[in-house]
Amino acid sequence: MPYTVPKLDDFSPAALDAAGRDLLAAVRQEAEAVSGENDYKNFRDRWMARKNGVLTQINDLWLKAAPGPAKRDVGARVNQLKTEVEQIVEKRRLWVLAPTITAEHPGIEIPAQDWERYIKDAQLLGQKIDITLPGIRRPMGAEHPVIRTMNEVIGVFRAMGYSVAEGPEVETDYFNFEALNFPPNHPARDTQDTLFVAGQEKKAQRDRLLLRTHTSPVQIRAMLDTPPPIRVVAPGKVHRADTADATHSPVFHQVEGLAVDTNITFSDLKGTLDHAMKSLFGSSMKTRFFPSFFPFTEPSADVSITCFKCGGKGCRLCKMSGWIELLGCGMVDPNVFKFVESNGYDSQKISGFAFGMGVERITMLKYGIDDIQLFYQGDVRFLEQFA
Repeated sequence: MPYTVPKLDDFSPAALDAAGRDLLAAVRQEAEAVSGENDYKNFRDRWMARKNGVLTQINDLWLKAAPGPAKRDVGARVNQLKTEVEQIVEKRRLWVLAPTITAEHPGIEIPAQDWERYIKDAQLLGQKIDITLPGIRRPMGAEHPVIRTMNEVIGVFRAMGYSVAEGPEVETDYFNFEALNFPPNHPARDTQDTLFVAGQEKKAQRDRLLLRTHTSPVQIRAMLDTPPPIRVVAPGKVHRADTADATHSPVFHQVEGLAVDTNITFSDLKGTLDHAMKSLFGSSMKTRFFPSFFPFTEPSADVSITCFKCGGKGCRLCKMSGWIELLGCGMVDPNVFKFVESNGYDSQKISGFAFGMGVERITMLKYGIDDIQLFYQGDVRFLEQFA
């Protein structure tokens, strides 16, 4: 006899449990009797049809008829029964489909728990595909303007024979400061706005970890790895405790360079940077050097280039001076060589120069961008301009 939903007079938990067991036993028995696709459709409609299916009937005869205090408990039990019935019906659907899939793919042995996934895959593979239709193309991304500029700078120096060196962003105090002629308590350390890793108080100061404030530590590591002569550029990300605004960011990029050999002079430094600036900004570009201070170079200089917007005549970009300050440089201080003299860096026999530039600053000047934060906001409308 087909299962008929009974009317309930008793809505106690025990009576509901008994009615639920009878319903589940009936659906399982009817599911076992399903032997083909037509049987399955009738079985599915009998239990899950919206108008007069068994699940609809228990909602009307049990839940709606339940007295107010019992409705909550009856509703929970009815929902649980619906879930179990739906699972039983779905399992029977897979059982009905299994012979068809097995016949199309003889010899397969698939665990019961994997049938659903396998059948869905097989149905998808069985769809006809028109191979003459154009494929779905993913839109090509664009190189980020900061990375593009950094690669351009690196390319200029690679063409002059420099190799590229990289190092860790989490550095020790020794490589970030001490080996670069920043002794402990040196006032120049304060200008670096350093971010220190917490929990380092028990370590010796030179072993404490921090986020590198410049890529200069890479130069020390390069000299420890390679005896002179050496010519390297060190690009990378650096970190400082700066408050973010239109011209400052706690994360930015630098490209630093180092050249060490016998008889390296300040004239070599000037010629190298003048050639690099002309390669980056055009052959009409001029450079100007004026005194500055950096603990790891002596003498030190800041470098300005001709304003490429007004050609040196004076405008708002260059503050009517005709020049734009772009980078710092200098001759490597002999004290720095003492930290790497074990690898052949004798300050009595060799000399060298170093330089460093902020990539974001060059990018902003090159593309006329007035807010450094635009580089890090991920706004596609801004970035697609560089595609």
